[in-house]
Amino acid sequence: MAQRSSQVIGYLALISLLLITTWAFYGLSRVGEDGLSVAVFTDPYIHSLLLFSLKQAALSATGAVVLALPVARALYYLPKLVGKQLFLAFCLLCFVLPTLILITGLVALLGQAGWLTPYLGESWNLYGLQGILLAHLFLNMPFAIRAFYLQLQSIPASSWQLARQLKLKTWQHWALLEWPQLRGRLLTVWAFVFVLCFNSFAVVLSLGGGPQSTTLEVAIYQALKYDFNIPEALSLAWLQLLIAGSLFLLMTRFSASAWLSADTARTQFLPRLTAYSRLIHQWIYGLAWLVLLAPLLALLPNLWQIQVERLAELAILKPVLTSLALGVVAAGLAVLLALMVLTPIRLARLAGQDKQQWLLETLANHSLILPAMVVSVGLYVWLLTQGRLERWGWFFIILINTLILVPFALQQLKPRLFQFDDQYQRLTQQLKLNSRTYWQVLLPWLKRDLQAAFVLTLLLAMGDVAIFSIFAKDEWSSLPWLIYTYASSYRIPEASVLSLLFLLICGGLVVWLERIKNH
Repeated sequence: MAQRSSQVIGYLALISLLLITTWAFYGLSRVGEDGLSVAVFTDPYIHSLLLFSLKQAALSATGAVVLALPVARALYYLPKLVGKQLFLAFCLLCFVLPTLILITGLVALLGQAGWLTPYLGESWNLYGLQGILLAHLFLNMPFAIRAFYLQLQSIPASSWQLARQLKLKTWQHWALLEWPQLRGRLLTVWAFVFVLCFNSFAVVLSLGGGPQSTTLEVAIYQALKYDFNIPEALSLAWLQLLIAGSLFLLMTRFSASAWLSADTARTQFLPRLTAYSRLIHQWIYGLAWLVLLAPLLALLPNLWQIQVERLAELAILKPVLTSLALGVVAAGLAVLLALMVLTPIRLARLAGQDKQQWLLETLANHSLILPAMVVSVGLYVWLLTQGRLERWGWFFIILINTLILVPFALQQLKPRLFQFDDQYQRLTQQLKLNSRTYWQVLLPWLKRDLQAAFVLTLLLAMGDVAIFSIFAKDEWSSLPWLIYTYASSYRIPEASVLSLLFLLICGGLVVWLERIKNH
């Protein structure tokens, strides 16, 4: 059987992913002169870091869920909204948007010299908890909007027809139709956003504003790169892994949200809205557009503030090519590894070996449990002991990004491959295809899904800041890191120009991804 010849390669790919993680754990488990510092766990300052990390993540997740619900309901109840498909694509862009673009926009809009700052009073300060919450809301609310909207689409038209016959009121629509459909997703979305915010790095690094607004990930970075306190960095990394990993394991007990699915709904039976309800939904929809666009539009006026001479001095080409090269290599490797790892998973499914399939999928997705900062610290410490940091820095940036991206590529490819198995597996067995012929048949079938997986992982890889910040030398620079450098030194016009360029690149990729999804 053609698939059997690929099984060994699939297992080797899976073992390679596990070896990278084991390698990182070996670095994390260093003891001795630079080993773990148990005193860190009893330090009151570390306790305050942990409490702040949990607090900002909980507030961010709650805000994203609460604010996303009315927007999702507006999209659902008004299927003919102007620009609805564009808005859903924009929500996807906001969620996968490199964080530094948003941060630059928020600083231009609400920073010390921001466009709206004079209207917010003298006590307003973007840096601190309020700035972190604003950034997290912008990044994660669009994900919740898409997830809730797609979930509402699952309400059968027959249920609405019955509701009309029974003359149910608006609050009964919510209680009997919407809430039963959404309640299974609310906790899932909240937990997912919580984990994302708990593991947030770039937002807190840029908008934290001081020791009182620092999270574990930023503390790890500072201990490693500024203080060169290896024991403290290792101890904090273990603490981060314990908490973030436990939270993710709890989250996986609930079903995942299909937030990347296309909007395939056609005109369906919906309840008649009163003129007042329709107006409220339209206002909510318009306000959502305004809120999500504001930080990005705030970048535009800075284009007129920067002189041509200063623009030429930015040396944009090298960071752009660096980000593209790192992203393309990491995304390509992630898609290839995911495709190989899926072969033994598919064979276990076809053989009815449910436990083995679950185990293989869990191992393939294990990097979701590992914060990128934790893996980076483990491998960074190992490289330091070997004296090979300068030579192998680029390699490990790509390696860790690939490890983190594999689950995203796997989730994109898995449904389509399972569909192929259900429809054509028996035929491929009867034809006795060899490996080469089998892949010549399978790859065209997977063409669009491979493209979607590559574009999604490329978007995520290009926006990396945490991994790059650990391994990069002073003379190295990616586009996100260059934006951070300018923004942190209050050179907002330069940061805005680079952010707009990065936004155009990411916007083009999102348009490509949406076209693939809606095909």
